[in-house]
Amino acid sequence: METLITLAAVALLIALGTRLIHQLNAQHDARIAAHHFSDPFPAIARPPGHSHHPPTGQAPSRRPTGTWP
Repeated sequence: METLITLAAVALLIALGTRLIHQLNAQHDARIAAHHFSDPFPAIARPPGHSHHPPTGQAPSRRPTGTWP
């Protein structure tokens, strides 16, 4: 009889642990979905009119070297 009660208690604890992990995963997924990773930080964003322009009029000075195709 004691073995049966122990097995029932272990099964109940496993079920409760599984439920808790499922809820924590759902909460974590909701936090990830709410956060926009592609938005730049305000300190990194350039002010209007100050965008980065590539240099013009100069050819790249690098030449491929080695035998890699």
